[in-house]
Amino acid sequence: DAKTVPLLMAAATLRELGARRIGLVAPYLAYMRQDARFAPGQAISARIYAQLLSAHCDWLLTVDPHLHRIHDLNEIYTLRAHALHAAPLLAEWITRNVSQPLIVGPDGESAQWAEDVAQRIGAPVLVLEKTRLGDSAVRVSVPDLARWPGHTPVLIDDVISSGRTLIAALEHLRALRTPPPVCVAVHGLCAGDALPAILAAGAARVVCSNSVAHDATPIDLTELLADGIVTMLAAP
Repeated sequence: DAKTVPLLMAAATLRELGARRIGLVAPYLAYMRQDARFAPGQAISARIYAQLLSAHCDWLLTVDPHLHRIHDLNEIYTLRAHALHAAPLLAEWITRNVSQPLIVGPDGESAQWAEDVAQRIGAPVLVLEKTRLGDSAVRVSVPDLARWPGHTPVLIDDVISSGRTLIAALEHLRALRTPPPVCVAVHGLCAGDALPAILAAGAARVVCSNSVAHDATPIDLTELLADGIVTMLAAP
């Protein structure tokens, strides 16, 4: 919230001073998780934010936006929007750092990232079932893991915010006596005590891209973003 007004003022000023095109590089695209009206009177923040940015910028470059009920950025953005994907970088890190990984999606929404990473490294994959009990409470069911003895679970998600989904999955995996899981996400918002709570729940490591500042192990997006910017600038 605190960065939106300065961003819009900067864009408007650039336009006033004669900028021919204005591009926005937002490695983490905020507000995409509020893609529906979950309670009466709530704003659909994803759509409102899209209208604001579209009115002030000509193009948008981001990394793995949270696309769930909205399937494509161009459904809500009228500027030229392009999403880059960090899955190759996540897969590369896992290959270098985890032997015999079992890729685990902690809920249905994470399936697209978990399945993509698993396919890239030739690892088995499973997706857990999550029931949300409230804003910060979830229940997760874990299938039988006997088919993958000795594999290290690698929990994959797009965003770590409160961490409650990962914590619920970690608690179940710990009860099954798996090797300590590794948690890997594209965006590490890590709100409040999320990071220490995830580690306390049994995670061996928490690894996220550097799309936002955090204290987890970083995966660098610089080269991915640089290539994306070159592509956007080359377009007519």
